[in-house]
Amino acid sequence: MRLKQWIAQKGSGIAPYIWVLFSILPFYFIFQSSSTVEIIVGIVLTGLFFLNLRFAFISQGWPVYLWTIILIAISTTMTILFQFIYFAFYIAYYNGNIKNKIAFLTVYIVHLIAVTFSINYNVILGDELFLTQIPFIVIIFISAILLPFNIYNKKKQGLLEAELEYANKRIAELVKQEERQRIARDLHDTLGQKLSLIGLKSDLARKLIYSDPEKAREELKDVQQTARTALNEVRKMVSQMRGIRLKEEMIRVKQILKAAEITYIGEEELNVKNLSLFIENILSMCLKEAVTNVVKHSQATACQISFEQTPTEIRIMIHDNGVGIDQDKDVGKGSGLLGIKERLEFVNGRLEIENRNGTMIRLRIPKVEKPVTKEERR
Repeated sequence: MRLKQWIAQKGSGIAPYIWVLFSILPFYFIFQSSSTVEIIVGIVLTGLFFLNLRFAFISQGWPVYLWTIILIAISTTMTILFQFIYFAFYIAYYNGNIKNKIAFLTVYIVHLIAVTFSINYNVILGDELFLTQIPFIVIIFISAILLPFNIYNKKKQGLLEAELEYANKRIAELVKQEERQRIARDLHDTLGQKLSLIGLKSDLARKLIYSDPEKAREELKDVQQTARTALNEVRKMVSQMRGIRLKEEMIRVKQILKAAEITYIGEEELNVKNLSLFIENILSMCLKEAVTNVVKHSQATACQISFEQTPTEIRIMIHDNGVGIDQDKDVGKGSGLLGIKERLEFVNGRLEIENRNGTMIRLRIPKVEKPVTKEERR
């Protein structure tokens, strides 16, 4: 298994082999020299370059500038003495990994000036070995210009994605915590009171069973009725915990519109694909509130509802032919639109209201698909 991973270099492609080639390449140029002193100087400079590159990657703060200056100096010296310009590629790669923006720009400008100088110096001298590398030199020069920004932006994007993922996890945790608190409140307000009442009436019935059997029977009937009420409330709570699906909500919406003698215009079934239950729950509550608003306030005779799912967002449009709405006066006055707006903002969505032959309401939510399980893939 380890041998297979070493050969394939999973996740890295051919990049490790390219770096190995670049690491060996300087010795080819060094041994082109006929002077033993120059060969020794070249080998020492190559060793110092890789040693300083290692220090540069693990350093923070002002030492970054020190190691970078040494790297640029060695690279320029190697270009002038041995016509080896490829150390510039290493420096460009390292430059892109610098997180501090000021340090990044400073190293970028200094390195670009050094590369330009060393190339022009060798071109003016007309060194034959250098001129034979012109196509590769152009590639290295373009890399020195573009590679740092490419890597810097990718690193920045990666950090932003990591922060976004962390924020989404925090939101999910807060939603779970809020849901637990809501369930605790509901249990306390419903079952807690009902069970306390059942306990009190049961004790009273036990005391009255011999002295006043008729009164005891009445208390037991109250216990039975209270138990049934508590059971119905528990069933209602469980039903709400399961969440509301858009398709189920559309059935209720049609029933509400029909009861209000408002003609429904739209598709018979919503084509919903791969939405999380949380998003469907939010949209269902907003849709219910919007349609209730149409029934109560619009005086409309028809209501059109359309649903659109694009690669980037989910849109629901509710358009009635009623009296319209004054956004400055009606949005915050019991119309339910303020609640819709707050729910949508919680998931980075937005509410759009427009007067167009009545009232047109658009609900927009960025699309976040639920993860597909292995069973669903099969």
